[in-house]
Amino acid sequence: MSNVETNPAALRCDAAEHGEAAPQVDVLTPRDVPLGGPRAMTVRRTLPQRARTLIGAWCFIDHYGPDDVADTGGMDVAPHPHTGLQTVSWLFSGEIEHRDSLGSHAFVRPGELNLMTGGYGISHSEVSTAGTTILHGVQLWVALPEQHRNTHRDFQHHVPNPVRVGGADLRVFLGSLAGDTSPVRTFTPLLGAELVLDPRSTTALPVDAAFEHGLLVDEGKVRMGGTLLVPAELGYLGTGNDTLTLTNESDTPARVVLLGGTPFEEQIVMWWNFIGRSHEDIVDAREAWENASDRFGSVEGHDGHRLPAPALPHATLTPRKNPTRP
Repeated sequence: MSNVETNPAALRCDAAEHGEAAPQVDVLTPRDVPLGGPRAMTVRRTLPQRARTLIGAWCFIDHYGPDDVADTGGMDVAPHPHTGLQTVSWLFSGEIEHRDSLGSHAFVRPGELNLMTGGYGISHSEVSTAGTTILHGVQLWVALPEQHRNTHRDFQHHVPNPVRVGGADLRVFLGSLAGDTSPVRTFTPLLGAELVLDPRSTTALPVDAAFEHGLLVDEGKVRMGGTLLVPAELGYLGTGNDTLTLTNESDTPARVVLLGGTPFEEQIVMWWNFIGRSHEDIVDAREAWENASDRFGSVEGHDGHRLPAPALPHATLTPRKNPTRP
């Protein structure tokens, strides 16, 4: 998915706590971002924002739907570039057609992971299929570490098996959780999983204490530790916790996406669809895309023009980093 913002707004929300023993959870609320067009499909973006730039190496979270494509036209993102990151596509309903400059032609379907590595440069398109009536899912980005940010472009597909733990059904699409491990390669320690929690249930999950975690609520009201999260909110939990306790406070099943990873200590410069380490990295990538260089290749089979890069701001782009936690 393409980030169409050039000067995004951001919010900081204070942490909510519940009980003395409950770990501190920061609650991040989304902002609405249109993907473009006269009937633009709107996504809810919770990462990045001023309160938090990264959770592990996760650097971008878009949450969309349930979206009636008859009203919005669905998703139609023309060929666009990426550098220095991996894109993670995960659907709850609908279907998206993916094409990229590797020659990959694949479909994103519910419960199936599509992971694309941009590395030094890749381009791709994403279009909801004609048979899709309701589109609903998340689009996530992972920042690549300096050692691997110019790696070769790549595409991986994986269908995780459902695992039952306590009062939850989960699918681990990246990393390891509850004894299940995804075979998909990442370049830093990461966790990504969808969980469906039984009504009025509590599930305690053993997690890596070296990880920080984010919990995005899709459906229901879920208590993370002692903090209640409602749909579209993202709860952030820092390192030092070896158990994650989730309680569904709803009378119906609740669905969440759990993301985690070791803190990403590198500062990144993130602008449009590029991640680099300096203003010059972004300028070089933008010029290469605008000049249709071989760096990004070409996407075959998409019926439309490439997305042009927006103009650079009249200021030097500076690295982003997480604020110091009080």
